[in-house]
Order: sequence, then C-alpha cells, then structure tokens
Amino acid sequence: MSKLKPSLESMMESKSGCSLAALVIGALVLVGLLIGWPQYRVYQQRLAGEAALAEAQSSRQVAILEARAKKESAVSLAEAEVIRAEGAAKANKILQDSLGGPEGYLRYLQIQALEESKAQMIYVPTEAGLPVTEAKRLDQ
Repeated sequence: MSKLKPSLESMMESKSGCSLAALVIGALVLVGLLIGWPQYRVYQQRLAGEAALAEAQSSRQVAILEARAKKESAVSLAEAEVIRAEGAAKANKILQDSLGGPEGYLRYLQIQALEESKAQMIYVPTEAGLPVTEAKRLDQ
C-alpha cells in the first residue's frame, strides 16, 4: 500500500499542475480576447467601409457609362432624323418643281388623299375655299 500512496500523490500533484496550466492558458486566452476583439471589430468595420466605397464607385461608373450610351444614342437618332428630313425635303422640292410649284404640289397631295379615302361622298372646295354642300339632296 505504501507503493500506491506515492503514486497517488504524484498523480494528484500532476493533476493540480495540469489544472494550473489550463487555468493560466485560459486566463491568457481571455486576456487575448479582451485585447484582440475590439481591434478585430475595428478591422472588420474598416473592411466593410472599404467594400461600401468600392460598390458606390462602381455604381457611379456604371451610371456614367449608361448616361454616355444614352447620349450617344440620342445624338445618332437626331442625326438620322436630320438625314431623313433632308431627304424628304429634297424629294418634296423635286415633286413641287415638277408639278409647277407649291399649288400644283398641294393639288397632287389632295388627289392622292382622295384616292386613298373610301368615302362615298367627297366635297371639293370652291374658289373661296368653302365646300359645296348638297342640303337639298339630304332632305329627300
């Protein structure tokens, strides 16, 4: 039994040494967390701020590029409209000159409009610009 006693005492001493070491390690970890955690939060917030700034700059660049594309599109559409209008003006000028001036061209446009309409009754304006009415025909 005396042999068991020293081994129990040595085990007790080694257990108390382990628990003391564990307590010291735990205290060091706790001190490390108390010091490191606030610094980590500051670091984390700085990274979040940098990410938000990068996203805002990217969104701004996208908005600028979209605005440039819209501007270029509007300029191109305006140029195309000017070219179309110039072509129509030239065509109208050629027709007008070949039909004897503006009056002849207007008469030509009137005839075209009459051909396209599917009306049963057409009123042709007189010299004063007023249509001739047939009031007596409607009384029947």
